[in-house]
Amino acid sequence: MKRVIAADIGGTNIRLALIEEDGTIVDEKRSRAELSRHRLRSQYNAELHVINTLADIIAPFAELHGVNRIGMGFPGFFHSQSGRLASSPNLPLLQDFALTERLAKELGMSVAVENDALCAAIGEHRYGAGKGQNNLLHITLGTGIGSGLILNGMPYSGEHGMAMEFGHLCIEHHDGLLCGCGNHGCVEAYASATAVIRSFTERTGEQHDAKAIFALAQAGNASAQAVLQDAGKYLGMAIAEAVKLLDVSTITLSGGLSGAWEILHPALMSELDVNLIPPLKGKEIVLRSTLDDNAGLLGAATIAFGI
Repeated sequence: MKRVIAADIGGTNIRLALIEEDGTIVDEKRSRAELSRHRLRSQYNAELHVINTLADIIAPFAELHGVNRIGMGFPGFFHSQSGRLASSPNLPLLQDFALTERLAKELGMSVAVENDALCAAIGEHRYGAGKGQNNLLHITLGTGIGSGLILNGMPYSGEHGMAMEFGHLCIEHHDGLLCGCGNHGCVEAYASATAVIRSFTERTGEQHDAKAIFALAQAGNASAQAVLQDAGKYLGMAIAEAVKLLDVSTITLSGGLSGAWEILHPALMSELDVNLIPPLKGKEIVLRSTLDDNAGLLGAATIAFGI
């Protein structure tokens, strides 16, 4: 059975896994990397920091398992299928960075890299709730909101590698909340875990993480229920806009906030149906990921295998 290394890269944490072609995760390692928390002021030093940090974590794991091929989901925009990083919101010093080429040279391995949310879509399409679907919109609900698109069975990243920035669809055009991207009214400012935490604090004066807010909602806390229902409604509004543009029938959701599925999903579906044009009403299926938090790793393994 063929095996590859898969990597899911975050701003502060890195997950590595040894994965077989059937999707079996044989071994896994989690490391703290702090990629986005440094005081480097030049692009050259930022690039060196990223390459050295990744290599120091990946090389021993690859050597342990005797594997020379790795696939990676990385937070940023890539120039088409080139593996060249155009930019990264979490790592602003990295611009037009030959990430794949540099990392392959440093590791002496075959390296394939793609946007982290698109990797999650690829994983969900091949191994998860989207398996067997020709078209799939996959949305990741975490600190922010990301997404990836599968069209006609193939990942679609757009002409500039920036397709399906779902989190930055505008759902409030008048006095909308400020988003981290600098615009106002993006769905990420209303329906991410960060948004849920902010909204709950504004309502109650209490500070809790998203998981604790969901637990409060399950226990009957009206404020917790309300902010999660609001998040579901905003997601439904944004999904409706994406569906009107793409005419995709299957949508899957993953990420920490999807743990509040029993509250999010009914509110989402209700708002989705209200905002769709008549021919599309009732035709959309919105599913929770069946891969827990492994969609990104499995998608990274898929691109490493070249499937």
